Amino acid sequence: MKNLVLASTSKYRQELLKQLGLPFEAKKPLIDEEKEKDPTLAPRKLAERLAQLKAQSLKAEGTVVIGGDQLVAHRGKVLGKPHTRERAIEQLLEMQNSKHELITAIYICDGNNKGIHYTDITKLHMKHLSREQIERYVDLDEPLDCAGAYKIEKHGMMLFDKIESEDFSAIQGLPLLMLGKILKDSGFRIP
Repeated sequence: MKNLVLASTSKYRQELLKQLGLPFEAKKPLIDEEKEKDPTLAPRKLAERLAQLKAQSLKAEGTVVIGGDQLVAHRGKVLGKPHTRERAIEQLLEMQNSKHELITAIYICDGNNKGIHYTDITKLHMKHLSREQIERYVDLDEPLDCAGAYKIEKHGMMLFDKIESEDFSAIQGLPLLMLGKILKDSGFRIP
């Protein structure tokens, strides 16, 4: 069986991938993500490009590599990880009482340069929220390392009126329904 590598240091993606029951190794991609972000690309294309670059940076013979990227698109603008409490509050104030897209792209490649792209787009409708509610939420979940400044798997679920998704796991960082199918088709034993 081929080795499986997750081109990510994200604890969220690692926990999700464990759900497929496959042994894998998580490695830091060998790219400078900030330098590779092209502001001229549409949000979906940017996520797909970054996922591909991450996977290809670790490709090796006998290894299947999964690269992933996730970003939030709100009114045509990409919102990344806030990194600070103040920026998290700003992002949530900007998105409250409106709809945005959570774009989750994966790229799976082997050592022969064969690759498969898959992108999941989840539409999220955020409630009307006061600054006080947003500050309380940010202090509760501390979503500073999450695109869009929320953790849907925790209290962040309560920020939304409606979530439209084909694969709920994609919201957390990896679309497991499609990833499981792709890996099974590649010869991995998935239940």
